[in-house]
Amino acid sequence: MFPVHRPRRLRSHPQLRRMVRETVLTTSDLIYPLFAVPGEAIANEVRSMPGVFQLSIDKIVEEAKEVYDLGIPAIILFGIPADKDTDATGAWHDCGIVQKAATAVKEAVPDLIVVADTCLCEYTSHGHCGYLEVGDLTGRVLNDPTLELLKKTAVSQAKAGADIIAPSGMMDGFVAAIRAGLDEAGFQDIPILSYAAKYASAYYGPFRDAADSTPQFGDRRTYQMDPGNGREALKEIALDMAEGADMLMVKPALAYMDIIWRVKEATNLPVAAYNVSGEYAMIKAAALNGWIDEQRVVMETLTSFKRSGADLILTYHAKDAARWLNA
Repeated sequence: MFPVHRPRRLRSHPQLRRMVRETVLTTSDLIYPLFAVPGEAIANEVRSMPGVFQLSIDKIVEEAKEVYDLGIPAIILFGIPADKDTDATGAWHDCGIVQKAATAVKEAVPDLIVVADTCLCEYTSHGHCGYLEVGDLTGRVLNDPTLELLKKTAVSQAKAGADIIAPSGMMDGFVAAIRAGLDEAGFQDIPILSYAAKYASAYYGPFRDAADSTPQFGDRRTYQMDPGNGREALKEIALDMAEGADMLMVKPALAYMDIIWRVKEATNLPVAAYNVSGEYAMIKAAALNGWIDEQRVVMETLTSFKRSGADLILTYHAKDAARWLNA
């Protein structure tokens, strides 16, 4: 008879638990989202996201320095332009808000990785992620004309200093179009982090406050994925890999950890999980009401994303998590 194994023997001391821990979260796993707005000395707190701000570029630079000092390797930039139009001009113009922010951050903190969100919803007057058929109020985006805008946007972001291009509009063929545009412009070494499996989720509500990107009519279900579909995510990642994606993202994260796991099992590319605004807001609201231990819940949640297969985690908790990890 072999002796009975008792798992509790390995839980008896904090250092022992640390030694046998299977999943370890580090600051290197984190990417911190930032929202850039025109102006100077601006820090507007997002009502539905306590601790998250719309920031002018000077404030973005201050945040970037803090993020780097905390050991977080990357930020992702979202832009809120002064003006919007049907051509999403602010997204692809060389003087666009993300372009200016990327340049300023790279000048101030050269070793911080700048990821540029490559989408159009913040820049269009109707709030959708591309061109719409004239008079169409359903939100059905015209796929191929939109690819040209995304290509222009990606190239302008790379010119401004972005280290990674992250297209999030869920257009068919967007990775191939952007890869071709970057290569033609001499940016063969700029990687693409594709929002490969982005669901039409109710968890995005607070982000739309932060990015001023709520659709003026219709919704995004004609181009974002149905929450009930899992196999479809594998189709999407297969297409993006074939088109040249270097990294793949699942968004949201909390309700889609099964998808993160399936994507990780299906590819040898790095997998990112976006811990989105609604997930952040729920934890913040519960913590502010004294219902949960914020630190423990945040760290447990982020660790669970990594345990499910995420190599990278985009999260508004990144600075707090880094401070707790560094303590």
